[in-house]
Amino acid sequence: MTYYTNPIANYCSNLTVIDPTSDNQAETLATTIAQAADDRKASDIVILKVTEVSYLTDYFVIVTGFSRTQVKAIAEAIEEKVYQVHQQVPRQTEGKSDGNWILQDFGDVIVHIFLPEEREFYNLEAFWGHAERLEFSSEVTQASRP
Repeated sequence: MTYYTNPIANYCSNLTVIDPTSDNQAETLATTIAQAADDRKASDIVILKVTEVSYLTDYFVIVTGFSRTQVKAIAEAIEEKVYQVHQQVPRQTEGKSDGNWILQDFGDVIVHIFLPEEREFYNLEAFWGHAERLEFSSEVTQASRP
């Protein structure tokens, strides 16, 4: 018996299909995170689209809390809101015990929650300055609240 394999079918079966909605889902996740941070009175909320400049993730959300307690509360609020809205938990969380800088990795979005001194020192916005900056305004969040 002779078996015939179709080289085109084999090639096509190895292709990765890119979901055109995945970027929109990642942006929605980033916005959900920013809103959760805003709900806990985070300051200086920045969303950077790093898809074109980094292979690590699609978005960074960078926020400031003014005490270790607030930084931890922001991180917890983000975890709760993301789970409620997207049924997702962080793949990895770093810095929660210290509370100076908490990093949450949600895959498509990485969150950085800083105390002001750490944010100024590491200056991620300048380091990733060539990334696209998305608009986020707490007024939009305030207007959409009941």
